Amino acid sequence: MRIDVLAVGLVATLILTGCAGIARKEAVPEHLTTQAVVPGMENVRYRLGIDTEALKSDALESFEREMAHLKASGHTGQLPPVHFLAISGGGDQGAFGAGLLTGWTAAGNRPNFKLVTGVSTGALIAPFAFLGPAYDNQLKKLYTSLSSEDIIKERWFLAALTSDAMADTSPLWQLLEKEIDESLLKAVAAEHEKGRILVVATVDLDARHSVIWNLTKIAASGDPKALNLFRSVLIASASIPGAFPPVMFDVEAEGRSYQEMHVDGGTMSQLFIYPPGLHVKDISEKGHVTRDRYAYIIRNAKLDPQWASVERQTMSIAGRAISSLIQTQGVGDLYRVYLSTQRDGVDYNLAFVPESFNAPHREEFDTEYMRALFQTGFDMAVKGYPWSKTPPGF
Repeated sequence: MRIDVLAVGLVATLILTGCAGIARKEAVPEHLTTQAVVPGMENVRYRLGIDTEALKSDALESFEREMAHLKASGHTGQLPPVHFLAISGGGDQGAFGAGLLTGWTAAGNRPNFKLVTGVSTGALIAPFAFLGPAYDNQLKKLYTSLSSEDIIKERWFLAALTSDAMADTSPLWQLLEKEIDESLLKAVAAEHEKGRILVVATVDLDARHSVIWNLTKIAASGDPKALNLFRSVLIASASIPGAFPPVMFDVEAEGRSYQEMHVDGGTMSQLFIYPPGLHVKDISEKGHVTRDRYAYIIRNAKLDPQWASVERQTMSIAGRAISSLIQTQGVGDLYRVYLSTQRDGVDYNLAFVPESFNAPHREEFDTEYMRALFQTGFDMAVKGYPWSKTPPGF
């Protein structure tokens, strides 16, 4: 999840392209990539820029469920405001977002989010953020008590060369089997009936498509495979290519079975709220819907350039270059979201790791580092987080 691990995985992958890998089922042919579906759950995901109409249809259906829920609850008069939450990638820096959310609860003014989106570590946070303060303890535990051994198992170097990643994520699978259970799935399904939406992003590496998975629809599907798919999507969103194994999804297209390879959603985008092609303001005006909208973006990273003396070594140079690329990509994502919100009349609010935070970071998923970062986010939220109204440098 962190940049230096990513660099090691990517560079090793480039160097060792000729090594034999693990056999896989046939990939979806190029001309069928937009038709591939998960058997039994054909309408639970959207390819960014391709399935805009399907996403729009689901958004309108969620509005209808919300209206029915409000009516059943006795609500009358003007529609209540809606709040969107986007949680970015950032590896163990997700502790900042986890701390901010729990501190927001303590401050007493944390809203109930209509839409929650997550990428990478943000995808792992998203279900707990979506379900609200009742799940703050689980969120705190995940980002203040875990270490690298609870997330990954390092592979022997030569074994990694002939496998699909430098590390094994079986500890993370075991962790999610405990934390993402049937009761959580039922809780997410109940929120689906209220018109709320939880989505996370992965990347279909074969097709180079960003894929947005509607976890609320998966939870509400009633399919016996729903829980495993829910967990698999979360892990796929956090699977850095080369560093962590990809997640393989069995799909069907034109009656034949294929397999897709999915990796970290941050491969293409560090965060998102809704696709730019979804013109929220225009849709609302056509439906004569008037309500206030607020977007909250948590970027689990610093936004200022971080100086470092780079060793004149391949891995050091590659790692620094990739970290620079990811940082600037993240800033670009903040601008993209900002432009969409301004076009659609959505109030923009941005949080990020403060420049003043400088706790030592000794290793990946350093427990002490995460605790310090969690506390920083918590304290800032309790005092009333100073949300930025524009992206950096705007």
